[in-house]
Amino acid sequence: MLTNLNPAALSFSKVIEIKKCILEGFTSIKHLKHVHAALFRFGLHQHTYLLNLILKASFHFGQTNYTCLIFNQTKQPNILLWNTMIQGLVSNDSFLDATRFYASMRGQGFLPNNFTFPFVLKACARLSDFQLGVRIHALIVKLGFDRDVFVKTSLLCLYAKCRHLNYALKVFDDIPEKNVISWTAMISGYIDVARYREAVDLFRRFIDIGLRPDSFSIVRVLSACAHLGDLNSGEWIDRCITQFGLSRNVFVATSLVDMYAKCGNMEKARCAFDGMPEKDIVTWSTMIQGYASNGLPKEALDLFFQMQKEKLGPDCYAMVGVLSACARLGALELGDWASKLMDIDEFLSNPVLGTALIDMFAKCGSIAQAWEIFKRMKEKDVVVWNAAISGLAMNGHVKPAFGLFAQMEKLGILLNANTFMGLLCGCTHFGLVDDGRQYFHSMNRVFSLTPTVEHYGCMVDLLARAGLLDDAHQLIKDMPMEPNPIVWGALLGGCRLHKDTQLAEYVLKKLIELEPWNSGNYVLLSNIYSASHKWDDAAKIRSIMNDRGVQKVPGYSWIEVNGVVHEFLVGDKSHPLSEMIYKKLGELAKELKAAGYVPTTDYVLFDIEEEEKEHFLGCHSEKLAIAFGLISTAPLDVIRVVKNLRVCGDCHEAIKHISRVTGRDIIIRDNNRFHHFISGSCSCGDYW
Repeated sequence: MLTNLNPAALSFSKVIEIKKCILEGFTSIKHLKHVHAALFRFGLHQHTYLLNLILKASFHFGQTNYTCLIFNQTKQPNILLWNTMIQGLVSNDSFLDATRFYASMRGQGFLPNNFTFPFVLKACARLSDFQLGVRIHALIVKLGFDRDVFVKTSLLCLYAKCRHLNYALKVFDDIPEKNVISWTAMISGYIDVARYREAVDLFRRFIDIGLRPDSFSIVRVLSACAHLGDLNSGEWIDRCITQFGLSRNVFVATSLVDMYAKCGNMEKARCAFDGMPEKDIVTWSTMIQGYASNGLPKEALDLFFQMQKEKLGPDCYAMVGVLSACARLGALELGDWASKLMDIDEFLSNPVLGTALIDMFAKCGSIAQAWEIFKRMKEKDVVVWNAAISGLAMNGHVKPAFGLFAQMEKLGILLNANTFMGLLCGCTHFGLVDDGRQYFHSMNRVFSLTPTVEHYGCMVDLLARAGLLDDAHQLIKDMPMEPNPIVWGALLGGCRLHKDTQLAEYVLKKLIELEPWNSGNYVLLSNIYSASHKWDDAAKIRSIMNDRGVQKVPGYSWIEVNGVVHEFLVGDKSHPLSEMIYKKLGELAKELKAAGYVPTTDYVLFDIEEEEKEHFLGCHSEKLAIAFGLISTAPLDVIRVVKNLRVCGDCHEAIKHISRVTGRDIIIRDNNRFHHFISGSCSCGDYW
């Protein structure tokens, strides 16, 4: 019996019993406290070994405050207990407390050892406390721990995290036997300062010397390939993944999907996705986002519906991808339905989600709903404000957009380059040259923002559309950077509008140098010649296109009816209701002719008879979509159509008449702006 044992035997017996209890593990923090109380009851509360086990268990439950209380009651803590405290605090992300404990330990005369340094250096790295890290480095050298591979690797991580890559590289080169962690730390250091090429090259060296990467190093280097758009390196890493048996790792496979998507190869992204035995919500979200960002909105939505069948609810990123896809297709009903799969408060309290919802409503032409979400947002960062400004501007509400800009200034919100993009685009749509110039020049003079090539492109577009072709051309000459195809394309658009074929030919030569594969350049010049009745010149341009194998981008239009998106091509007869659609077009043609509408055949690209031109124009994709909308929706429903190209002049004129004879509101979003047709007029005022 315990009562017959002498005190020493009793103490030893209880140590064994309590140690066994601790090693078996605790079911709760309450259980741990009972055992801790037993230490006091048997006078073992200063027993270093048992205390160390209690401290570790307490940290396991995340009880940092309680653990610190236990430690502070220890009369003579040794280096083992100090190390346990520093390690436990770091493991619980209490990095500042860890550095404070380290300072207290040093203040009491304790010298750190090779178990102390890695954890306190990790705390310094997470706090970006470079100065403390340097002082610890000096102590490491002084105490002779500078040859310890774990200590050196921790130093490397510190310098890399603090973005002192010159120091990190010196430490890295000085490590005699580098392990996977050392290599990964150096690779991560390069990635964190956007030196992606060096990160990929270092990973190649890592593989070449025969080391086996872990999942973290693979994930990191794939992110570098994604930033670079380096598909070749990404495919090589894909082979490495297979070679090292990491294909089944969900984090690695998801990163591979992300890399392929960001490199624009959605076929390989889908192959990697389909080959995954297990997929989590991050994997599905990555694939959906990939489709949406690569201009494949229908595929994004199809995959989202497939995810729904798997009984997976969308996370933030999947929802952003879905809303982006709906925005691109103009699928208002579908976007509205998808947004209801998450609580509205999640949108209102999350700027990323809120911005996506505002953008979707705005790009679907429902600016009232976009405005309502903007007003209700609980947290409005600059991205949210920018989405509201751009949405108002693209829907023809330029003055309210200017008002929001003034409100941002008044509230002291830090404006950025995208703020001015929205404003300048609004000015472009409505020919507000003076306002556009004022905003453009204020970027640098008032807000210390340097205009980018995109801002110059907007200004060139604004001036060219307004007929100020010489001013637009001069602005291009004065640009501090090389003009890109968007800038020259803006000038070419102005040339088309104002029929300046001489300048257009000059601009086209520049565009062909920059992007000889782009059919739009040839088509636009052909349109200019056609509109000027220079049919031979137009035919010559088409001949050059054929000789070079350049294919014209087909005009697509989309319309959503009852949550289903329908797609139409020029002259399309593949739709199940094709016969009814063309019958409706025939009825419309008679009504329009009776109302005085005459087809504007100048926009046709072929030198054919007038009657054939009229027939060709009548089959443009947007007219087919509108005809389908008229036969498939209720009389009071707004017809919303999205087109991938600019609406031609004839279609624009015809749709004005269609809105008048049918009494329907029709909203067309082309690749340039919104057109809201009501009772025979358009919101653009025929300026587009």
